[in-house]
Amino acid sequence: MTPTLVASPTALPPGGAELARGGPSQRSMSPELLKIEDLHAWYGESHILHGVNLTVHEGEVVTLLGRNGAGRTTTLRAIVGLTGRRKGSIKITDIEAIHLAPHKIARLGVGYCPEERGIFASLSAAENLMLPPTIAAGGMSVEEIYDMFPNLKERSSSPGTRLSGGEQQMLAVARILRTGARLLLLDEISEGLAPVIVQKLAEMILALKAKGYTIVLVEQNFRFAAPLADRFYVMEHGTIVKQFAQAELTQNMGMLQEYLGV
Repeated sequence: MTPTLVASPTALPPGGAELARGGPSQRSMSPELLKIEDLHAWYGESHILHGVNLTVHEGEVVTLLGRNGAGRTTTLRAIVGLTGRRKGSIKITDIEAIHLAPHKIARLGVGYCPEERGIFASLSAAENLMLPPTIAAGGMSVEEIYDMFPNLKERSSSPGTRLSGGEQQMLAVARILRTGARLLLLDEISEGLAPVIVQKLAEMILALKAKGYTIVLVEQNFRFAAPLADRFYVMEHGTIVKQFAQAELTQNMGMLQEYLGV
């Protein structure tokens, strides 16, 4: 299903619009946390990414837009080493990661939240939360996580199968935050969730941005992603065809209608 482009974005909490927009000059001075150059990736013999180039600065929220099959999820998976063969350059904090194994990429402070969430049904919410190892200093404490996600504290003893879709999504993100990752790759986190939960996720992203996290979003829900991102990349056939800043969103709506097929 292709996203519906609308002029009115998801409502943001007080001060949210200012946080979402941020300061262009400050962002431009931020160091590059992720830099991808001429990235190609394959699943078996299928050549999916064809020379992807993108840059994400520390503290930014960047959204990848495009039709299903454009290569957005594959880009996230390639960053963390979960595709087949990769060629090109993926630098994370100036460290070349193109030939690193996934567990070594994680130790560079990268957290990947896949669309399927990966909650273990036989474990409680608290056990799921504590499962991943700490990969870097500065991860959120359990108390900080419960302050951000009070539902998880209330459901800490509940099995994974008893959590709602929204609670499972919050738990999937919370697990990453506990590990110490500072670069968060979030794939379709609003997929299939009720509007009230989607609003909570928007507030979560703004809170994480305020704490200095760097976030790359893959989203079909354009209304959710539009007010949150500092910059947008549009993908088509495994390559980047356009990039623009939040301030240029309105003037690029016609182009988005064309590339997203709405």
